[in-house]
Amino acid sequence: MKGEGKAAPLRLGGTFPSPSPPRKAISGREREKAPVLVMETRFDHVGIAVRSLDEALPRWERALGSRASEPEEVPTQRVRVRFLPVGESQLELLEPTSPDSAIARFLEKRGEGLHHIALGVPNLREVLGRLEREGYRLIDREPRRGARGHWVAFAHPSALGGVLTEFVEPAGGRP
Repeated sequence: MKGEGKAAPLRLGGTFPSPSPPRKAISGREREKAPVLVMETRFDHVGIAVRSLDEALPRWERALGSRASEPEEVPTQRVRVRFLPVGESQLELLEPTSPDSAIARFLEKRGEGLHHIALGVPNLREVLGRLEREGYRLIDREPRRGARGHWVAFAHPSALGGVLTEFVEPAGGRP
C-alpha cells in the first residue's frame, strides 16, 4: 500500500509520536533505511581549529571584512574562541588552552582546519533523545554549557557521515 512502512517526519516544537522501545545502535546500510530527522533548525556556525587566535584572526577578519567577537574562554572544553559573523551565521575559531584538549588533539592529528558544524535547535533535550532512540552515536547524552552561554551537545562523526556535529540551543533555553 502507498505510504506503508514510512515513518512520519519529526518536527521539533510540534506534537511528538508516542515513545517507542529503544532500538539497538545502527550503522552503515541500516542507517540509510532509518527515518530521517526533520528538525526546525538553523545553521548556527562552523568551528575551525587554529593553533593561535592571534595569528589566525587577522587573516579571517581581512578575508571576511568583519570584526570578531571578544575572546571567550570555555574552561570545560579547554579552548578560547572568537566568533566572526558571516551572513546569518558565524565562524567560530577555536584555540586550545591545554595540550590535552580535544582541539589540541585534533590539531596534532589533522592540523588547522574545519573541526565541526553546528546546528541551532529549539529544544536540545528533545533532539538528543530522538537521536539516541534512533541509534545515532552521541558524544554528549546531556546538554552542557558551551560558548556564549548556550547549551550544546555533540553527535559523533561516525553518526553523520564523518562530520562532527554540534547541536546548539540558545542561552535562554531550558536544559
